[in-house]
Amino acid sequence: MQRRLCTGTALTALLVILSPAAATAADDVLHLGNRLEPLVDDYLIGKLDGARQVLHHPVPREVAVVHDAPWEGNTSAYHTVFQEGGRYRMYYRGSHSPPDAGGKGKAHEQLVCYAESPDGVHWTKPELGLFEFDGSKKNNIVWMGVGAHNFAPMKDPNPAAPPEAQYKAIGSGKGGLFAFKSADGIHWSLMADKPVITKGAFDSQNLAFWDGVRGEYRDYHRGVHGGVRAIMTCTSKDFLQWTDPVWIECPGAPKEHLYTNQIAPYFRAPHVFFGFPKRFMPSRRGTKHRIAGLSDGVFMTSRDGVTFHRWGEAFIRPGPQPERWVNRNNLTAWGIVVTKPAIPGTPDELSVYSTENYYQGEACRLRRFSLRIDGFVSVEAPLSGGEMVTKVLDFAVPEAADGAKPEAALVLNYATSAAGSIRCEIQDAAGKPIPGYALADCDEVFGDQIERPVSWGGKTDVAPLAGKPLRLRFVLKDADLYSIRFR
Repeated sequence: MQRRLCTGTALTALLVILSPAAATAADDVLHLGNRLEPLVDDYLIGKLDGARQVLHHPVPREVAVVHDAPWEGNTSAYHTVFQEGGRYRMYYRGSHSPPDAGGKGKAHEQLVCYAESPDGVHWTKPELGLFEFDGSKKNNIVWMGVGAHNFAPMKDPNPAAPPEAQYKAIGSGKGGLFAFKSADGIHWSLMADKPVITKGAFDSQNLAFWDGVRGEYRDYHRGVHGGVRAIMTCTSKDFLQWTDPVWIECPGAPKEHLYTNQIAPYFRAPHVFFGFPKRFMPSRRGTKHRIAGLSDGVFMTSRDGVTFHRWGEAFIRPGPQPERWVNRNNLTAWGIVVTKPAIPGTPDELSVYSTENYYQGEACRLRRFSLRIDGFVSVEAPLSGGEMVTKVLDFAVPEAADGAKPEAALVLNYATSAAGSIRCEIQDAAGKPIPGYALADCDEVFGDQIERPVSWGGKTDVAPLAGKPLRLRFVLKDADLYSIRFR
């Protein structure tokens, strides 16, 4: 798996090496509770010495769906994928653009299609019998009409969502974005006869979701800002009345076209938003194609929904396939799902999906990509060694229901070589090792696990330290650290 060093000026500037004493005076204590913290940004990091943050890249897998039905075609796009119990659901636009000389087919009305899967790998297109296409209802079409260009649905986890609106969606039409509802994710209707968001440029995949951490719906949609395609956001309590949109900010990132946004809370750490925009380079040509422009998939994260750290390096490159070096390919689908591992006996993986063969032949495709759980970014050090020291933080241990004395462990998602290792020292706020939790007390951690408790002298319990301001000092050798959690 390839990895690239983040060279963005914003993150480089933020990872200033501070002395513990100086940082303690300036920093507020970070209250972690018992939540997972992926190391995708500088939130936890107070000091890096000989270590660095690296962006990881997912591995291309099989083609998930070929858009070869008569009502689909070579410009089918704007996929949404999510998991609901034992079923994976996919929505996308069916459309076709007659290709270059030698191609067949003709353009047709854009419409919304549906596919499902038991595992996120093998997909079928159920015959729904809802809408007529060329005189037949034997198809997987779930919506036709306003919003079909970029219909983006979601399963609404808002506990106050009524039965008839357990699923919601937005899609563009004359004047802005329209809101939709459904009881089952198959039968859809408009929530209002007028657009609910009107400020922006909406000709790409716009989306909205329930933010359970902040108790509100949040939208992200396209706009044009400073001469480039950019991203706006607004919020709502009821999915109908929305605040005025504001521009998201990516400090230190270059001025580039972001064609889509694909932002959502990361399901393992919903207080952090992950986004996978399609970066568009309009003047480049990778092949002799009638339409100029190239794209790749990038990665960004936010803790407030407005200010994002965007990595300059691509998360998904076009790769060696010539068809991916054509305009509008490499569009990451909205959604991250858990799938079974490629190697039996290893942990489950995450899957994301990306388009290919757009504008070419009679059918474009959606390909699955996989990566390890939390495996987007790590703190990495070579065998010669490196360190990460956190900012001042504390954690919480919920009281046991039966009155028993609670225990807690510091759990790591990590990977090392056979010769590599990770050790952790727990310090007080001033940087002094806490007796019993010093580096010399820590049992060496090596291997490759998603959840591994750290131990000191054979003991993993850190509950006596709950609520106290602390620093964590990690010493890494040929190792990657992806996330931490007090569990």
